[in-house]
Amino acid sequence: MQIFFPKEEESENRVSVLPETVKRLVELGIKVEVEAGIGKTLYLSDDSYKETGALISSKRDSSLSSSDITCRINKPKKEEISILKKNSIHISFLDPFNEIELVKEFASSHISCISMELIPRISRAQKMDALSSQANLGGYAAVIEASRCLNKSFPMMMTAAGTISPSKVLVIGVGVAGLQAIATAKRLGARVEAFDTRPAVEEQVKSLGAKFVQIDIGDTEETEQGYAKELSEEQIKLQQEGMKKVCSQSNVVISTAQVFGKPAPRIITKDMIEAMKPGSVVIDMAVNSGGNIEGSVPNEYIIHNGVTIVGLANFPGEVARDASLVYGNNLFNLLDEYWDSEKKEFNFDLTDEILSGCVVTHGGEIVNPMVKERI
Repeated sequence: MQIFFPKEEESENRVSVLPETVKRLVELGIKVEVEAGIGKTLYLSDDSYKETGALISSKRDSSLSSSDITCRINKPKKEEISILKKNSIHISFLDPFNEIELVKEFASSHISCISMELIPRISRAQKMDALSSQANLGGYAAVIEASRCLNKSFPMMMTAAGTISPSKVLVIGVGVAGLQAIATAKRLGARVEAFDTRPAVEEQVKSLGAKFVQIDIGDTEETEQGYAKELSEEQIKLQQEGMKKVCSQSNVVISTAQVFGKPAPRIITKDMIEAMKPGSVVIDMAVNSGGNIEGSVPNEYIIHNGVTIVGLANFPGEVARDASLVYGNNLFNLLDEYWDSEKKEFNFDLTDEILSGCVVTHGGEIVNPMVKERI
């Protein structure tokens, strides 16, 4: 059984595997091959991978076509799918709801693909949950970026020259990223408020020392896995009206709101930004899925009416070393869970609760029910 880890695109600072994870895979009896230069963005040499048992490949296409499993962070280019070995396994983030043509290509090429963002949120799968591990670091990085862009300090400071008031931070969306953003902003000394459409998260917000913002938008629901469900147009309007005043009083707004499998809701409008103080900062962590903030652009900084709108599309990549470490651990835990040590192969059991949730294509067909609904 051979696993290949190709390099990511040049815009990606993270890598799918670190040398320490290679060592653990080799100890399972797996032949590990990594593309030459895979660790360059983290200043990791090919020798550091060799020392832990990896083979170094300078022929990407050859390795893709001969490997039983290919692991990466981001989805591949469509033209690379046809190169993959027939009946092999591909594991990465795939964005399957928005990449239907890519999914169809996997199926027609007889590749079994596992989408890391579809790992079920159940206790047994927590150690494999890459979406959460990356969101956690993303929430931290978003606050650090906000503090860098803001023209004032986060904590209150009492000096001989006068007292500096603490910055006010509003976090919208209290999922994994939002909770970490709250915790990080509090550690930096900011006064933090948070809002979520799910009243059930109020206690979590308060436990971190932040204030939960109450906005009456009627009854709201969440999915079985704890994600917020899509709001009606009327509810979104009520939310925006209630949010405008809170935003105008905030120095930093960090929006993390996502709706699983659907475009991100538009929460912050242009007139809400125009009501904020010049010098304020707005972070759109959902910019890749449509954006929560009007005017945000992927990987750009926009100044509107003196307010900086940050549209970084890869916040985990801002802390690439740690993001690579936990992603590699997530991959290892997934492989280890289904590794048959006697047969030296991946036990592809679609009756298993985790695999049935995250496998998108298998046996030349699209097998994931949620993805099939979109076709």
